Amino acid sequence: MPVKNSHPQRIALHNEIHARPPEAMTAPLAISHLVMLGDAQEREAGRSHLAALLRDHHLPLPDAQSTHIRMDLGGFRIRWELHTEFVTWTFSRAIDAQGFGEREPATAIESVPQAWLDALPGQCLASLHLWVLPTVAFGSDSLVKHVLNEDTLVASTVADGLGEVYTDFALHADGFSRMVLLAGSVTPRRLGRLVQRLLEIDTYRMAALLGLPAAREAATVLAFAERELAELAGAIRVAGRHEEPQLLDRLTKLAGQVESQYAGTHSRFSASAAYFELVDRRIADISESRLAGLQTIGEFMERRLSPARSTCAWATRRQDALSQRVSRISNLLRTRVEIEQQQSSQALLAAMNTRQGLQLKLQATVEGLSVAAITYYIVGLVSYLAKGAHAIGWPWSAEGTAAVAIPVVALGVWWSLRRLHSRVFGD
Repeated sequence: MPVKNSHPQRIALHNEIHARPPEAMTAPLAISHLVMLGDAQEREAGRSHLAALLRDHHLPLPDAQSTHIRMDLGGFRIRWELHTEFVTWTFSRAIDAQGFGEREPATAIESVPQAWLDALPGQCLASLHLWVLPTVAFGSDSLVKHVLNEDTLVASTVADGLGEVYTDFALHADGFSRMVLLAGSVTPRRLGRLVQRLLEIDTYRMAALLGLPAAREAATVLAFAERELAELAGAIRVAGRHEEPQLLDRLTKLAGQVESQYAGTHSRFSASAAYFELVDRRIADISESRLAGLQTIGEFMERRLSPARSTCAWATRRQDALSQRVSRISNLLRTRVEIEQQQSSQALLAAMNTRQGLQLKLQATVEGLSVAAITYYIVGLVSYLAKGAHAIGWPWSAEGTAAVAIPVVALGVWWSLRRLHSRVFGD
């Protein structure tokens, strides 16, 4: 019974283990491999460019979701693969191995329409001619005359000693590097896997090296930033309070520059590290061993790629260390500024307390005058009241009554104000 409630990506995820499968191959064979680097628009344009070629040959067109297509066009086979940063085009055709090495060998790309080939979207990052020959009767002497350079020849046995591979990792007059694989007794399916691994070694090697120019460019920016940071650290140590805002502004700008450069190169360095790992894995997959007197591909890559790999890794570590140093010094300067601000705030609060004490003393003086003023007005009222009462028989004169009332009224007013103060300050 069919499985119900399947995840919408279940089939795609299941088929991911079968993505870009190798195809069985039989020698003799000529293969031309192109790696076209481009942005998302250029990579997607490769699909349309492939569709134009297939349309001319009356073949089915690729759908919008395909990332891998292989097709037989009669005179040659084509394999198209869409990757994250680039598109690979692999062309292959059968050749006559008779007399190989005695003259300039035939290539697979010769069968591809030249006008269509010239219009491939993107920029060529890598190009390789690979010849797969059926027998080990070809020796290195016959290969170096018209195919490879003897001075930079690299070779090894592969597929557990069943085959041999020769290359010179050099760009020849046509702009392609070259590789010769003597298939020996390798089975067709294993031969297809072996060819795919060899092509991927060259592809990922070039993709990994994209980080090297970025690392060299970053070194200049990092050197300037490190000198600027050292100067700022020394200036912070002896700076006065009035200089700290300018130093904090310089440090903030430096931090922005470092983080901007880090953000611009981090993805490139991460991708290069991943590609370097893929190169190592593909070299391990071909199961090579040494041929007498020649370097293996693994040894050559270890010697020649290690400096580039170390440069990219060093740039990454240097960026991380510089970013952390900028962060520490920024925190140090901010802490110093905050402490001084707190000290300024404490001084301000002490001044406010002093002013408040003066205001309280002034208020107490004003309150004393207020007691006298209130007493004056109340005694005045008592005087008027005594004058009226004297007319109806009050025995004391108005002046005498006012005189007697003054201390009583003053004491009552003073007591009332003190009681009000007690309530307010108690609250």
